Amino acid sequence: MATYEEDFHTSLKDPEKFWGAAAEDLKWFRKWDRVLDNDNPPFSKWFPGGELNTCYNCLDRHVEEGRGEQTALIYDSPMTGHVEKFTYQQLTEIVARFAGGLTSLGITKGDRVIIYMPMVPEAAIAMLACARIGAIHSVVFGGFAAKELATRIDDAKPVAMIAGSCGLEPGRIVEYKPLLDEAIEISSHKPDHCVILQRPEVTASLVEGRDVEWKELAGRSEPVDCVPVKATDPLYILYTSGTTGVPKGVVRDNGGHAVVLKWSMKHVYDIDPGEVFWAASDVGWVVGHSYIVYAPLLHGCTSILFEGKPVGTPDAGTFWRVIQDHGVKALFTAPTAFRAIKQQDPEGKLIGDYDISHFKTLFLAGERADPDTIVWAQDTLKVPVLDHWWQTETGWPMGANCSGYGIKPVKLGSPTLPVPGYDIRIIDEEDAVSEMPAGDIGVIAVKLPLPPGTLQTLWQNDEGFLKSYMEEIPGYYKTGDAGFVDEDGYLFIMARTDDIINVAGHRLSTGGMEEVLAGHKDVAECAVIGAKDSLKGQIPMGFVVLNAGVDRPEGDIVRELVALVREKIGPVAAFKEAMVVKRLPKTRSGKILRGIMRKIADGEEYRMPATIDDPEILAEITVALEQAGYPKS
Repeated sequence: MATYEEDFHTSLKDPEKFWGAAAEDLKWFRKWDRVLDNDNPPFSKWFPGGELNTCYNCLDRHVEEGRGEQTALIYDSPMTGHVEKFTYQQLTEIVARFAGGLTSLGITKGDRVIIYMPMVPEAAIAMLACARIGAIHSVVFGGFAAKELATRIDDAKPVAMIAGSCGLEPGRIVEYKPLLDEAIEISSHKPDHCVILQRPEVTASLVEGRDVEWKELAGRSEPVDCVPVKATDPLYILYTSGTTGVPKGVVRDNGGHAVVLKWSMKHVYDIDPGEVFWAASDVGWVVGHSYIVYAPLLHGCTSILFEGKPVGTPDAGTFWRVIQDHGVKALFTAPTAFRAIKQQDPEGKLIGDYDISHFKTLFLAGERADPDTIVWAQDTLKVPVLDHWWQTETGWPMGANCSGYGIKPVKLGSPTLPVPGYDIRIIDEEDAVSEMPAGDIGVIAVKLPLPPGTLQTLWQNDEGFLKSYMEEIPGYYKTGDAGFVDEDGYLFIMARTDDIINVAGHRLSTGGMEEVLAGHKDVAECAVIGAKDSLKGQIPMGFVVLNAGVDRPEGDIVRELVALVREKIGPVAAFKEAMVVKRLPKTRSGKILRGIMRKIADGEEYRMPATIDDPEILAEITVALEQAGYPKS
């Protein structure tokens, strides 16, 4: 195996050679004419002329190659107490039969199907069945509001919907079918069919002539073979969180996507076929697409589909129980999950109740991993804790400590180095051309062409694709993140570009201040925003959630936090205000809604994001800010 440095150099100097070699690990029905067609940038195409099927590479090929009796998928639901395992042979048969059911409804290659499901095996089965027949799936997070679901129906124009009757949250049941019916009623486009998975907790009523039960459809259908599709054909559409107006549907292709995801399992995560990999996410997010369903199965691994939460199902030890019970080698989750665990079990005592000696690596992504969370995880788990960085748009990591090559020294606050294939530059926001010197914060951009597996365009919206990502820095993909590269080439992702605040002419990262606050012994998690100030333009304001069991005056803690920021960053930060809150507003994927908090502080109108986990938290933040005198007149 080549070194990281060798592969990174080859991937940028000769991407066709590099990715052409990686593509040989897949089974193709027809080999590509070219590895890369870059004749119409930024609309690059990978492996044009090639034909394959993603479902075949995830399932059938492993059965044919003797891996049929290996466990492919483990469903573990502390919500129901149910655990179910599927071998590659079993999963292939189930998917083939359900794909036959979709075919019997008249669904064919190129048709769109929206999947609106909880975290149950049928969610992955539906995705793979669509891929099997060449239909384009679009997974919408189960429980999304009807209005938001309707905008996606009108954009994707699906011929069918696949939905669960309900989803399970700690202490409550969320009925999906009324939301689905309302969404179809208010949308202009009307799907022909709805396939409903009836869960034991709720039996949904069916609309005659339109709705069919999953069990009945699968029971009457014959299995079907995989349909060859072009490498450049869409596999799925995934709508980015927090969309406003016209939804931004990221389009992922079949060929490049399959190539890089299989490649990443070994090179980024150091996972071999047959080993157990757990991405503790949801299929509604890109992490669930890439690293619950597609990548582990492409690589012949065992993947875990978990219906639960890091705390409360039943306690802060549930992750360790899953790792023990299923022999997990590597876990990939969001830092917010570990902050929740740390808040409930600050000393990590529950880890001692489980045998996790086979557990080798923790990977974090989805938001900035603050150093305090990384250190806590390292100290309690005694394994490498590796932050890495990517986006819905890229579909797989851009920056990572690629452990398949051997783990490089960890620098707290950095996802380490660019992943092979990504030519990452730090661009001056002022002129959108100049590169920033080492250590200076700028806009993070990726030189075109983007590697395989990244977004091809936005669904039915090439103009939006260009405007959102490609126009501002010509020749580059603008990530929307701000950060810097140090003298060793390590990346530091400091914030979204709109989280860089201007305090009396000084450009400061809210992420840097959050690092300081998170380092306080009593702080479980935090957020810093820039609020309007008539004198300085903006001033930073901190919000902190305390660890469970902290019994000290809040005023003392706030004074210590202000002093800490002054000590670590300096008076230039003008950090004078922090408030203790019970919770921070987040999306369901764990991202803190800093932009909306800033708008509340500034007295601006905001749109309730579709992805918010609990809208009531925004009311609590509003009250806390009003009590502190915000918005300032």
